[in-house]
Amino acid sequence: MERKIKKAVKLKMSMEKEVQVLALLSALLLILVFSLVSATPTGPDSINVTSNTTKSAAAGYKINISGGYIAKLNITATAQNPHWKAFAGWVTGKFTLDDSTGSTIYDWTLSSVSGEVYATRTSSTPSWSSVRCANSTEIENENTALAHSSPDDNITATFAGVNSNTFVVAGTQITAGSCNATNTYVNNASQNSVFEESILSDTSNIIFVTNIESGGATGYDGNSYDFQMLVPENGSSTWTGAIAYYLYVELG
Repeated sequence: MERKIKKAVKLKMSMEKEVQVLALLSALLLILVFSLVSATPTGPDSINVTSNTTKSAAAGYKINISGGYIAKLNITATAQNPHWKAFAGWVTGKFTLDDSTGSTIYDWTLSSVSGEVYATRTSSTPSWSSVRCANSTEIENENTALAHSSPDDNITATFAGVNSNTFVVAGTQITAGSCNATNTYVNNASQNSVFEESILSDTSNIIFVTNIESGGATGYDGNSYDFQMLVPENGSSTWTGAIAYYLYVELG
């Protein structure tokens, strides 16, 4: 009888341990699932600016006619647009499991990065759970805030198309055809296949987003880039400063 009692006690303790282990595994699984579902864009660990260039002003074009003559001229000119600036580059990344101090228990280096790059001029972290396509009123307000009054190159005119890609921002799906969008150039020419950029809003701030081209794609100058994007500068004719933008990345 005593042996049966001891055996029953051992069996009960073993079952209790199994229940505890299963409960612990379930809790860890829930934490992992919650972390994946609630993933949001994050600021990069670092950014290395490899170049920052602009086109030099062209020299004067020499013309020499004899006195007493009238020359009729068709002049074609290209000028740098100080109302806009652009970013182009590469993204490397990895998935990690970190605690609140940034200590890593494990990480996974990504051989090919996908996802999105975001840029906003607000210094505070966007409310990612509220992000959606920017509406026409919000875009016009940004035109006003940045003195983009020209109908030829303001934000509305530049982002006159709609996004052809569906993508996800912090768990919220942005459907194709719902946002104002444009495509930056490839090999000095317009195109609509890669480097798509859209305008989002968190209801308080404008956010520009471009998709990361997994594995890279030929860019504006014939070199391969993971992303390209335009962002507006202050369009005032008397503006001499530079607007800072804050970049975020969401890895897919």
